[in-house]
Amino acid sequence: MVADKILMHEMEEDDAAPIHGDLLEVILSHVPLIDLVLARRVSKSWNDAVVSSLSNFKKAKPWLLVHVQKIMSSCGTTTHAYDARSQLWVKITQPSIKHASDLQSSNGDLLYILSPTKLSFSVDPLHATWQDVSAPRVWRVDPIVALVGSRIVVAGGASEFEDDPLVVETYDVERREWTTCQSMPAILKDAAAPTWLSVAANEEKMFVTEKTSGITYSFSPDSRNWQGPFDLRPNPQVFFLTVGFSGDDMILAGLVGHAQDVMAVRLWKVDPETMGLKLIGEMPTEFVQKLKDENSNLSSISLSSTKDFVYVYNSSEAEEIVLCEFADNGACRWESVRNPAWRDACKVTERMVFSCGKVEIEDLERAMRSANRKFSLKCCS
Repeated sequence: MVADKILMHEMEEDDAAPIHGDLLEVILSHVPLIDLVLARRVSKSWNDAVVSSLSNFKKAKPWLLVHVQKIMSSCGTTTHAYDARSQLWVKITQPSIKHASDLQSSNGDLLYILSPTKLSFSVDPLHATWQDVSAPRVWRVDPIVALVGSRIVVAGGASEFEDDPLVVETYDVERREWTTCQSMPAILKDAAAPTWLSVAANEEKMFVTEKTSGITYSFSPDSRNWQGPFDLRPNPQVFFLTVGFSGDDMILAGLVGHAQDVMAVRLWKVDPETMGLKLIGEMPTEFVQKLKDENSNLSSISLSSTKDFVYVYNSSEAEEIVLCEFADNGACRWESVRNPAWRDACKVTERMVFSCGKVEIEDLERAMRSANRKFSLKCCS
């Protein structure tokens, strides 16, 4: 670890002046976030330097987590995480999550597993802790799921044996109870599944967007009702759309052209109240090329987003991941990173699930203390 090397250097140089003050803060700004967990344990002055360095020189940035699940196995998942601040990948080792159903992600940092008997979910940025609750009253095959404030919304995707395929239920995490709400709009009957709908949520509402048409509806757990439709398709040239939230801002990403000839990947900001659109950025051409498959096609993209960050990847071949960071002046900073979890087996025997969350040094410390100390992180690049 970098922190260990710095400490050993100080101990060996007894006659030299110790590293402290602004100089130490600058040095620590180049240290990976996972190493700063140990660095702040050196002494009180080092702890203060770490805190000051993260505040004044190089703040923590959201992490992208890539979870790989073997399709025919219930032995759990392997996870790689990209620390955008340190620009490195970290391999996460934790107790296996036993699953009889597919691991799924939604709404940035929400991971969940839904079975006929229970709903298991995790909302902490590193997914070191999980909660198990009773399953919804109605059994679902492939529902829309989102975290809205303190409530988990489960919509549509009901089994063919159920009377209402568009039924909506919400689980209140604080009260620990399920509530049945107004069903999804009838127009979504043939598209009420993640395959056809993109979902985004903030503290108040869930938004679902039909990926090809841009038709969007919003749902409020408070009123238990739906609103819409709203048309989010910017123009007829946009043939695929997906949505997410970056902090308080709703982000719309669209493919322009057609699958065999994608002209551009553009980002718009959506006002959650008026549903008005504002173009905020266009992905550089060289990054668009990285998202295409071996036949130079790009038929769909997905988003994982959180405060000031959007990670964009090819839904079917996530070998490269493109990152967009929103600056204070509204400009977009683009970066491309190779996915270390990608391999040919991912297409056949494994599923890849993405989540994204703001990881602070306190989150790392809590994760390392949890799970009977079976949770560990290691730099892998």
